[in-house]
Amino acid sequence: MAVQATSSSSSSSSLSRQWGYDVFLSFRGTDTRNTVTARLHKALTQKGINTYIDDDNLRRGDEISAALLEAIDESRISIVVLSENYASSSWCLDELVRIVECKKSKQQIVLPVFYKVNPSVVRDQSESYGKALAKLEERVKDDRLQRWKAALKEVADSSEWRLRKKGSESEFIKKIVQWVSRVVNRTYLNVAMHPVGVDTHVQEINSHLSIGMNDTRMIGIFGPGGIGKTTIAKAIYNLIAYQFEGSCFLTNTRETSKQDLGLVQLQKTLLREILGKVGSLKFDEVDQGINVMKKRLRSKKVLLILDDVDQLVQLETLAGKHDWFGLGSRIIITTRDRNLLTKHEVNLMYKVEELDHNKALQLFSLHAFKKDRPEDDYLELTEHVIQYTGGLPLALTVLGTDLHGRSVQQWKSALDKYKRIPNKTIQEKLRISYDGLGDTEKNIFLDIACFFNGQDADYVIKILDNCNFFPNSGIKVLMDKSLITIDEFNRLMMHNLLQEMGREIVRLESPKELGQRSRLWFHEDIRHVLEENTGTNKIQGILVDLLEQDPICLSPEAFEKMKKLRIFINHNACFSEEPSFLSNELRLLDWPDYTVESLPPNFQGENLVVFRMRNSCLQGVKGFQNFQNLTILEFSNCKFLRKIPDVSGIPNLKEVTLDGCTNLVELHHFVGFLDKLLDLSLQECSNLRSSLRSFKLRSPEYLSLENCSRLKNFPPIESLMECVRSLDLQYIGIEELPSPIGYLIGLKGDHPFGITLWENKIPNQFSHHKGASNGNSCEINIDEACEIEINERAYMDGEMRGIAFNAVFGIMDGHMKDSFDFFADVSNDGSDNVWLHYHVRESFKLKGDDLQVCFGFESDSVSLKNRRVCMVRRHEEKATDRMLNPQDLGVLHEDVDVHLGVPDEDIENSIDMMDGIQLTKRGRDDDDYANLESNWHPQQKRRSSTLDIKISDERICHLVNHSYSNQITLGTC
Repeated sequence: MAVQATSSSSSSSSLSRQWGYDVFLSFRGTDTRNTVTARLHKALTQKGINTYIDDDNLRRGDEISAALLEAIDESRISIVVLSENYASSSWCLDELVRIVECKKSKQQIVLPVFYKVNPSVVRDQSESYGKALAKLEERVKDDRLQRWKAALKEVADSSEWRLRKKGSESEFIKKIVQWVSRVVNRTYLNVAMHPVGVDTHVQEINSHLSIGMNDTRMIGIFGPGGIGKTTIAKAIYNLIAYQFEGSCFLTNTRETSKQDLGLVQLQKTLLREILGKVGSLKFDEVDQGINVMKKRLRSKKVLLILDDVDQLVQLETLAGKHDWFGLGSRIIITTRDRNLLTKHEVNLMYKVEELDHNKALQLFSLHAFKKDRPEDDYLELTEHVIQYTGGLPLALTVLGTDLHGRSVQQWKSALDKYKRIPNKTIQEKLRISYDGLGDTEKNIFLDIACFFNGQDADYVIKILDNCNFFPNSGIKVLMDKSLITIDEFNRLMMHNLLQEMGREIVRLESPKELGQRSRLWFHEDIRHVLEENTGTNKIQGILVDLLEQDPICLSPEAFEKMKKLRIFINHNACFSEEPSFLSNELRLLDWPDYTVESLPPNFQGENLVVFRMRNSCLQGVKGFQNFQNLTILEFSNCKFLRKIPDVSGIPNLKEVTLDGCTNLVELHHFVGFLDKLLDLSLQECSNLRSSLRSFKLRSPEYLSLENCSRLKNFPPIESLMECVRSLDLQYIGIEELPSPIGYLIGLKGDHPFGITLWENKIPNQFSHHKGASNGNSCEINIDEACEIEINERAYMDGEMRGIAFNAVFGIMDGHMKDSFDFFADVSNDGSDNVWLHYHVRESFKLKGDDLQVCFGFESDSVSLKNRRVCMVRRHEEKATDRMLNPQDLGVLHEDVDVHLGVPDEDIENSIDMMDGIQLTKRGRDDDDYANLESNWHPQQKRRSSTLDIKISDERICHLVNHSYSNQITLGTC
């Protein structure tokens, strides 16, 4: 006999409700009223179990009475005695339908008892059940028959409490009574006054528990403090504990284990809860307790919940291995530390997330207003609370209770206070995780809370690593303890209340003496420390973010006592004077609008990692070669900066941004040899004349010289640049393309290579093809079906790598009549403009009969004087073969039309939709690429090729204005 009953897992709140009856008995009176049902009722009553059994006088007519329906609704357990003739009574079947409904809606426990009938007969509705249902079908006109059949199948699938013909009826009844006694006499745990959102978690976790499976499973529930882990675990315990031979909810595991013999005490509590009266447990050592647990529990199906675990030894002592417990056992662990679950090799880890806005609003309102929604006068203030708490159930409950019954003005005052001095109850709960950290992890946590919440993780790691905080491992610890997360954009994210908790820890370092705190971020505190010159050696970091733009009256000596200052970030402050001293411990110096031409003479910068001085008056940096740890340099819009100092001693530079340095004339040549440089941006450096001698960068991803209009020569590229993803050379004054541009093999995806040249500075590589069009539009068709013959090598796969474009725009009548959007603005000085563009599409293939490439714009002030399209194919033999090779290009020219209206993702679909076009064949001139050869691809010889084209002047594309400056789209006209 397998003993198992069923209940729904859809909710937890009803488990603590007050029931009218312990048991409702459903049975066929003529079969069992005076036999097994009577004896079962008597046995239950003798055990003090409140049992409902109907009276014959209630059964009148075909419709079930209201009194009987109410009794079913108010019963914790329904015992359904399925006898041979049970299905012959429509009354019984209606009872069963109602019982199944209560199982789903009220989490009622249903106990089917098969009295001298096979469960398969009930499940399949065969034999006596089939005959009975067939007779009822003759007089049932609605859908009751289908509901009866569904209910019978559901209870038959639920369990197999079955009394066989030769079985002992008294023993059968005894086991049922014992099982019911265990359910009704069990003490239920108090879940929560308003368990909003708990149901969803209980459902999901219960589905993973798979109670019916005959194995032993361990499941971990993790999340930050106050998220509701214990509440969820209690709800699960109330829901399923009756299905086990023994159960134990072990509370306060963390606190109890700290006491003398705390782990031994927990072992004894566990054994008593599961085994009941076991006499004296004579052991005083953890190892002895482990042996007792193995011996006494290995054959028992138990439910064990270990709440608030924070040390691996607790798991090793209380639930060391699966085989300590009998088959069918379930062990549930709640913890703030995910890493503990990983180390203990639990079967499943479940993360508890914050409440969404609607559930957070409901939970807060139930505590603050005693109803589901806030009162109208409090709507705006309530939204502030919801945003502040960030969906943390503990905070919503505590603040809702605290604000209940207060006036609007009192709410405003309380909310202002929370922002400066967080609620003590919430803080104490959240701080538990922080207190368990090591010193370096605590420093990382406080730095993130005070300065770096929401910042790029890699950026923060660079800074903290140079502080000797070992952030790669420390951040992992913080994540495991649910103190921070890293989002899909690689940003370090900390919950609002955890950030407040971290800042409160810093405030409590010195509640009254502001200069004695390790970190400053509140604008009033910073103003006081800097203006009153009360800074001390304790200060490690300052973040200046003022609410108003009032200048800070800074004393030049204000920083002299801050010799341990590691971080200084100025978002928006103006200072009356500049400092005469800066700490050489600085790792991050971010000071825009710095008004002095040089840094303090004491500053050596040997520890500096990030150096940002936007819009400053700096003319140079003395001793720059000492900044050997520098990785990020940003001097954007430094109008007095004329040259970049020697960077040969700074091998770790990864980002250099000099945008808008309009007086910058030259770069130090060693910039072109920085192996680790990723980003180099020199946009709007209008006086830059000399860039670099050569490019030997190995890892750059982004290079921009946009609007460096006086830059005449682009440095030769002397090594493969596989990492380059974007190269922006719009509006520069070069007269030759970068040589050899074939080394730019990393361009891919939707990151193009584009150049717009001023004043008709047409590079020699393109000047061999000229000829004006009749207007501002024309088009080219390329036929792939008729084969673009390029004498391809055997190893080429025929796949397009990209498309190269060239066009020359002329201004009609020497001036522009109107303006228009294009990939780059056209000069209004009367000169011709040259536009070059290389567009890359990964895995882009020509499909169908032809591809139409379109250029275009809406203006009668501009004409196309020269245009070219080059098909660039890809092959995968080796890196050097993937460079742009002139002999692998087909040259397409003649009149071209512009079109910018099709998104990139639609390109391939557009190609498939192209109409077939008649084609003519012509040969390409052998010298078409003579001038391009050395620059597109080094050390290669020209080869001839032919392609099929059709020129048409009849079909003109409609222009869709496009605001993106670095994107080309292909589409049908």
